Amino acid sequence: MSVIFTTHIKKYRLMNEMTQEELAARVNVRRETIMRLENAKYNPSLELAMRISYVLDTSIYNLFEFNFEGDD
Repeated sequence: MSVIFTTHIKKYRLMNEMTQEELAARVNVRRETIMRLENAKYNPSLELAMRISYVLDTSIYNLFEFNFEGDD
């Protein structure tokens, strides 16, 4: 089984009129971390995902989409 992880952070960040730098500062990470998240180069910890969803005023379910594939 494999998991396809899709993030909608950029969509919600732009809806909140925030830059990557602003979001990074509010969730206490570097801008590069936000950039990597938005480009699907990094999977966040649950704690970071929750902080991002709080700052962007949306549910964690709206930010992340998990699709499971395979026979397992």
